[in-house]
This record gives sequence, structure tokens and C-alpha cells, in this order.
Amino acid sequence: MEEHNPEISEDRLFFFEQEEVIIEEIHESDFILDIGGGGEGIIGKLKGRQVIAIDSNKRELEDAEPGPLKIVMDAADLQFLDASFNTVTSFYTLMYIKDIETHRKVFFEVYRVLKEGGRFLIWDVILPHRETGDKDVAVLMLAVKLGEGEVVETGYGALWPEEGITPSYYVKLAKNAGFEVISKEEDGRKLFLELRKQ
Repeated sequence: MEEHNPEISEDRLFFFEQEEVIIEEIHESDFILDIGGGGEGIIGKLKGRQVIAIDSNKRELEDAEPGPLKIVMDAADLQFLDASFNTVTSFYTLMYIKDIETHRKVFFEVYRVLKEGGRFLIWDVILPHRETGDKDVAVLMLAVKLGEGEVVETGYGALWPEEGITPSYYVKLAKNAGFEVISKEEDGRKLFLELRKQ
């Protein structure tokens, strides 16, 4: 989980029950761009030197295990040429973006740097409408199973929007950017989307 912010009091935290996330093998022979690949660096753990991990937070990248190429970069302003990647990933990163305009920019930027037919793979959270005003930080505890290999136990905590976070919100952003939704899986608090650049 992100480093504890001393300005956030414990009574603001709402802990959801731990859930298991299984990441099957990502079939890609070329580089994979991982949005928000610092911290636990889940995609980097799975694909190692095949990953280019970007994060706007330098310390998060420093904390990630060796293997991926790590670059400090804003996902809303990607410094890559058009059509550079076949696969872009985002593992519990979109939940940290606070506003719809930045989300929109990220989706358009990912679309731009993908090659035609390229995939954007998203693992993220589903949050219901927030009914309690004092518990405004959602904390998700995950057991992440990497293919047939290791299990990483971790947590992610971010501000919980009053309106919640729904799959339809991300699907709308994706379609507005030009993506085709190939698959959408919802399970408890977990969302997986596979998008394709048309």
C-alpha cells in the first residue's frame, strides 16, 4: 500500500476483506508498458525485463524490485512515440487518479501509444456509493497470484469517491478514447478489462 499519510487519521480508513487476484500469463513477446509500475510492481514481477514501468512517484519506482526499466513519467502525458507498444497494463493504478479529466487523458494517451490491435489490460477496484461520510479512504487487501508462481500479499488505499467507482465509468472512458471492450470481468471488488485499439 502507498506509504501512510500522517494527515489521514485511522478513523477515516474503511478496510474491505482480502480478495484473491489471479494474473494469468500475459502473452507478449515485445515490451510491455506498465502504468503505475512502482511499489509492488506486480507486472514487473511477472514479466521482468520485458516491462517498462512508469510512475509519477520516483520513490515508488525505487521501491520496486529490479528487473523492469523504470522511468518517472506522468501517464496523462506519455513521452513515447505513437504506436510504440502492443500491450499496456495498469494494475490498481487508476483508482489513485482523482478526476475524470485526468482519467480521460490517460485513456487517450494509452490509445495513442498502442499499435493497431494493441491491448490495454486493466485490473482495478469496484467501489459502491459511499454512504458514510467519515470513512472516506478505501483500503483493499489483495492476495495476488502470479500465474503458477508466487503469491504477493499487498494492500492499496485511496480516497473513496462519494459516487463510488463503477465498471461502466471505465467502459465509457475506454469507448470515448476509441477502444473496443474485448472482455469485462467483475468479481466482488475486482474489475478486469481487456481493451483493444481498433
